[in-house]
Amino acid sequence: MGVFDLLKHHRRSIRLKGYDYTHPGVYFVTIVAFGQEPIFGRIVEGEMELNQLGEIILEEWFKTAQIRPEIELDEFVVMPNHVHGIIWIVGARRRRAPTLEDFRKPVPGSIPTIVRSFKSTVTRRINLLRKTSAAPVWQRNYYEHVIKSEKELGQIRQYIRDNPLKWETDQEYPGKVK
Repeated sequence: MGVFDLLKHHRRSIRLKGYDYTHPGVYFVTIVAFGQEPIFGRIVEGEMELNQLGEIILEEWFKTAQIRPEIELDEFVVMPNHVHGIIWIVGARRRRAPTLEDFRKPVPGSIPTIVRSFKSTVTRRINLLRKTSAAPVWQRNYYEHVIKSEKELGQIRQYIRDNPLKWETDQEYPGKVK
């Protein structure tokens, strides 16, 4: 194993610089399976058929709102190799989140911490089911977008609803040339 090089191994943030991710608002997130492998089920005639791994994701997504009273969940879909969901932060802000969340210091109630906790719980449950130890389930990061208008919210809701119907043209479709 090589020597740790801060410049080479530094995690580049994909967050909006200076944005407070604990701020009440609406957030669209996409989380992709490790290696974009279609391990959560399959699309049959435009509908997603979840397998056991996909069922775990569905259960844990909805548990997220049960254990975090500061959020509400909106549209959500599990796809063969990724998930899309809308998260509303509705609770009062407790404190300002740093611009770049330190991986070792989660900020309670922030989108990065909510997603990290979700990914971690799903990974733990899937690894127990598969009898694997610490096998990756998710790609390292995730995509997030701050939704800024009702029109945009409507468009993203429709995109999520239609995602199984448009699977073969999806950016995450296995084998698609990017």
